[in-house]
Amino acid sequence: MAESKTDQRGAAVAIIPARGGSKGLPGKNLMRLGGVSLVGRAVAAARAARSIGAVVVTTDDEEIARVARAAGAAVVDRPAEFAGDTASSESALLHALDELEIDGPLPAVTLFVQATSPFIDPADLDAAVARVVSHEADSVFAAVESHAFVWRAAGDGSVFGANHDAAVRHRRQEREPEYRETGAFTAMRTAGFRAARHRFFGRIAPQVVPQLHGVDIDTAADLVVARALVDLIDRPVRTVDVDAVVTDFDGVHTDDTAWIDTDGRELVRVSRSDGQGVARLRAAGIPVLVLSAETNRVVAARAAKLGVDVLQGMHDKAPALAEWADARGIPLERIAYLGNDLGDLPAMALVGWPAAVADAAPVVRDAARVVLESRGGDGAVRELADLVLAARERDAEGPHASAPTERPAARPAPQGALA
Repeated sequence: MAESKTDQRGAAVAIIPARGGSKGLPGKNLMRLGGVSLVGRAVAAARAARSIGAVVVTTDDEEIARVARAAGAAVVDRPAEFAGDTASSESALLHALDELEIDGPLPAVTLFVQATSPFIDPADLDAAVARVVSHEADSVFAAVESHAFVWRAAGDGSVFGANHDAAVRHRRQEREPEYRETGAFTAMRTAGFRAARHRFFGRIAPQVVPQLHGVDIDTAADLVVARALVDLIDRPVRTVDVDAVVTDFDGVHTDDTAWIDTDGRELVRVSRSDGQGVARLRAAGIPVLVLSAETNRVVAARAAKLGVDVLQGMHDKAPALAEWADARGIPLERIAYLGNDLGDLPAMALVGWPAAVADAAPVVRDAARVVLESRGGDGAVRELADLVLAARERDAEGPHASAPTERPAARPAPQGALA
């Protein structure tokens, strides 16, 4: 790069178009991957890039706008004429720039970030912006190298080599690479983009990104691929930045088994380590709620012992959790919910930090932003408490790099992040 990150700090505005309608995969911008919505992941990646001074989501959808704001982005209301199936991304970007210019001069670089590309590395965003700032290029797009032999239909049922001579089979190392555009991002000189009204103008260059980062989610099959990759690509999360912790009971505070004596009384095994974790959360002023579908004296007794709130018999946990959070003035995005089974999924979908114990049902692990190393009843609550308190300690140390509020997780789970 021609300039350091410090030199280019704030040189760009990132704009993320995210409309509510989608014919191929309805609601895709709000779909969660690794516990975080796609639009939340895009905001998180952009906020973590040092060269980006402002992150803006342009949308026609109220829920996308809410999620974007919770993730730390500003929102531009996208008019209907720029939100239909035939509207171009450029039209949304140009409208957003016009709206932003009302408040003052625009940054030198506009970074178009695509919400459906879930594995964007902030370092790649910084590298692309630096190439525009240094005048190496006017438009820099995300791409992966390709050495593929491409064939094209001839019109008579046959095909011909589109990028190679079919009679000459050069080895991979003998062929110059081509570049497949991923769509993840394009860094553009703002003035040039507004003049050309298209993302590709002037001197165009590729910003090569890792092959695994080239996934773009347009179909259900793409989503399956992304879910298979998320644990491999996302970095482990060492902190969980929240203001409250909510947990299931059976399978979280316990190992999901019970003893029944001859009088029908139920006994369960709990972890003293979990109790210490809850005590530390309370000492730090972090509210804790035990939210259980069962109505059982043992749940009430354990909650009383821990000195925390408890709600029992909540077969639909989501509204109970929302009411509890609203009564305490705690945004749902600032809550961690720790679960283990199917009944926890609605509550997990509400919060910013859905978490799962190590032995949770596979579908619950897939929905989690954090998959813990500990099993239910064996220190999982303590592990989550330690992650929450580590975030508090980090904040107390002073200013630090902005991290995604929506994931990227404590499992081998881009770059930190919220939905």
